[in-house]
Amino acid sequence: EEFIEGFVQGFDERVLRKLRKGEFPHRAQVDLHGLTKDEAKPALEKFIVDAKLAGHRCVLVVTGRGLHSKDSIPVLKQSVQGWLTRGRPAKHVLAFCSARPEDGGSGAVYVLLRR
Repeated sequence: EEFIEGFVQGFDERVLRKLRKGEFPHRAQVDLHGLTKDEAKPALEKFIVDAKLAGHRCVLVVTGRGLHSKDSIPVLKQSVQGWLTRGRPAKHVLAFCSARPEDGGSGAVYVLLRR
């Protein structure tokens, strides 16, 4: 139930499986853990645009699991999922999914960017 993912319509399932397995090396990462929603949104937007301009294909977004949030609700993780799906960064995103344990597990997200 902590796992999140999303992808554009018609996205190749084989590529999604590779993303889930962590087979795309992430070339950059941003740590949003500890930020408020109001701080995290522009930080994520800038990070995605900068990563795209730098030519990165896969990046890592660390959200934390929300264990220290009020009522242990993962506010940033839910927000990041929405921003990557419908927000300003969405136009640069092909797919995203929760990371493998060695990269942060459900407290981090692999993001595959458009070329």
